[in-house]
Amino acid sequence: MHLERLTLILEIVGQKGRASVADICAQSDIPKPTAYRLVQDLVLSGLLESPTRGEFAIGIRLKRITLSDHSDPALLQVIAPVLSGAANDYGAAFFLSRLRGHWVEIIHVETPQTGVSFLHPGMGKRPMHACSCAKAIAAVSPELLSQDRLDGQLKRYTDRTITDPKDLAAELDVIRAKGYAVCVEELERGISSVATTLTKTGVGATLSIGATASLRVFTPSKREKIGHTLTTMSHELARALGWGEADKERIPA
Repeated sequence: MHLERLTLILEIVGQKGRASVADICAQSDIPKPTAYRLVQDLVLSGLLESPTRGEFAIGIRLKRITLSDHSDPALLQVIAPVLSGAANDYGAAFFLSRLRGHWVEIIHVETPQTGVSFLHPGMGKRPMHACSCAKAIAAVSPELLSQDRLDGQLKRYTDRTITDPKDLAAELDVIRAKGYAVCVEELERGISSVATTLTKTGVGATLSIGATASLRVFTPSKREKIGHTLTTMSHELARALGWGEADKERIPA
């Protein structure tokens, strides 16, 4: 439990770039006094540092160990321009989501600059069972929806929300077969979204890219087209981020 909590804190801080103890508690189930004590231990060990009062960042010792930067700002330098281009091409909002502790969170949205109307998905946490960005991540990491985590968690948002664990397991099978997830009015009436992870394993499996629009815009054929587009985008982004070789079989024939 102790090591798991330390690891979770490092993941949260590493993803956000900088995080306060309040941020860490919001993305985990760690009590504030415990989180504060663990953060101080990590600072003393050089795994975290405090560049400004009340905020913590990955320390130089951990940077030397990993020799990589998977923080939100670093990833967005590569991912945001690609999402922006897709938003203009399709006239819809495209977004980046990330597994953050025990939640999937939309962390960045690009909207079309072409004068067309669009729906903004909003930022923040999404339920693991009722949003394409979260279901895509859960499909490649099914332990995120283990039975003990599911108990009492399958909240119904609309009459199309999946609330039966067996139905959810079947849905994840479909997502793995197709390579992308679809949400049709499961979280909100009239709204549809499509998403896929950047890779099937590693850091890329905790990141998903997606698009959202009304059902009028995202017809079944359009959702399928967007799904294949996102799959191709994920492959290209994974390669640009140096993850492509491990996931070269990602795109279905």
